[in-house]
Amino acid sequence: MALVYLFLILMIVLWSFSFIIADIAVDIIPPLSLALYRFIIASASFIVLDIYFKISKKKNLENNAEKEMHSKFSLNHWLLIIIASFTGASLFFFAQYTAIQLIGPSLPALFVCLLAPVIIAVLSLLFFNEKLNSLKIIGFIIASIGGFLLITGGDIKTLTPESPNFLGYLLALLTPLLWGIYTTAIKKISKLKPNSEIQIIKFVAYFATIELLIFVVLNNEFWIFFENFLNIIIILSAIYLGIGCYVLGYYIWQTSQNELKSSKVASFLYIEPFITLLFSYILQRSETIVLWNILGGVIVLVAVLIINYK
Repeated sequence: MALVYLFLILMIVLWSFSFIIADIAVDIIPPLSLALYRFIIASASFIVLDIYFKISKKKNLENNAEKEMHSKFSLNHWLLIIIASFTGASLFFFAQYTAIQLIGPSLPALFVCLLAPVIIAVLSLLFFNEKLNSLKIIGFIIASIGGFLLITGGDIKTLTPESPNFLGYLLALLTPLLWGIYTTAIKKISKLKPNSEIQIIKFVAYFATIELLIFVVLNNEFWIFFENFLNIIIILSAIYLGIGCYVLGYYIWQTSQNELKSSKVASFLYIEPFITLLFSYILQRSETIVLWNILGGVIVLVAVLIINYK
């Protein structure tokens, strides 16, 4: 059991530092290209793993069962996977990396890690008929107050088009909504087709790679992407983000769900933005964060705990 907690701590550190890695990388290449590098590495990793398991004896024993599982993916499953690839991968990381480029790493981390659970709770009420009790209502009210401080820093003018950081705030605010839709889509697929999470995340990576390649070409970034193909900083960033955060991070997340209660595993996410803030401070990354943002984050954290209290 102690080993599970150690792996969860490793996962959170990996995900927390990913915002700093992205902040460094977008100084060299545009956010779309960075996201494409990430998912090329992630997709290549899944292909290598598939080849390895295919030639192993274990894979041979399971091959028929896996083919049977793949054959049962319906059109509805594939539509949900495509929605998940847009909202949880291609559009999500484009918005997140652009926000990091504009306003630094800490605020986007605070937004997605603390506001996404509130949005997920609301979507669960709508799509999965989860009950709304008085405690949840109190939690949503507190979350609204904390969300206002977290998003605006106590100054509503930050959300007006005249604000110099308006676009960065808008994109950062978009990420928890995208992640909420992604999580809901994945949960819907899992209910329709249990024990398929690993396969789903693999297909999400494949679709995201194709989507991001199209976006890069349409945005006239292909030559920028190609020219930095051998840039050592970009290569190391892509390996960290693709293998460390996506493949390894997700594997830890999935296996820990089998060992611990989901609520206990999810509670580790709440400390992620504060670790990112610490990393950002140590490495002296440029930030637009103020004390009111942090206070709002703490209030939202309390609200999330209330909403998820059982």
